[in-house]
Amino acid sequence: MLAPVTRVLILLLLSLCGGLGVLFWRRQNVRAAKGGRISPPKMAWLLYAIFLWFFLCPLVALDPGVAPRLRLVLGGFGAFMWLRGLAELYMLYVTHNWRPPYGIAHDVLSLVLVLGGLGAHLLSPAPPPSPLDTWAVCLVALVAVSLVIEVVYAALFFQAVEGRTMGEEGIWFADEEQARFRRINRITLACNIPLYLLLGGLLAVALGLGL
Repeated sequence: MLAPVTRVLILLLLSLCGGLGVLFWRRQNVRAAKGGRISPPKMAWLLYAIFLWFFLCPLVALDPGVAPRLRLVLGGFGAFMWLRGLAELYMLYVTHNWRPPYGIAHDVLSLVLVLGGLGAHLLSPAPPPSPLDTWAVCLVALVAVSLVIEVVYAALFFQAVEGRTMGEEGIWFADEEQARFRRINRITLACNIPLYLLLGGLLAVALGLGL
């Protein structure tokens, strides 16, 4: 089963993401910060991705009850994401030269890493998986699905803004008012529902059934 400290930290990180989400929402939509306004579907997706990629995956990777290969996959992916996050923040707020193709390339490399690691785990000779290992495999699969969706989002956004993501007036987020973002927001909302249900189900199993 997941260690008690892991389960407690999951709840704390959920609360942290929620609080940071409120602050970020106010910063972008009330104070009109750099990057432009962000729509509710995109805000929900951003929180989902941050919690899953930056917090949950590294946290599960540190749990000793998870199979070593799965810990390696989740930990390697988490470290790769943190490196991307730091680089992206620097390029957005300091050098102002971030472009979605950079993120797409990183997502594709991350997908190769995740699927390669998952395949190696599933094909390796091992005793029957424990319930926790099965849960971790489902988590890795959800990460892979989310990366594919992120690639689609980034490509659609880059097309919508016609590449204007750099400089002091760069656009980084899709708002809810401009017509060019309506399709992206509809797709994001449609994907958010099953993604949140899947993640919520995994968390319910881990926290409620005591894996």
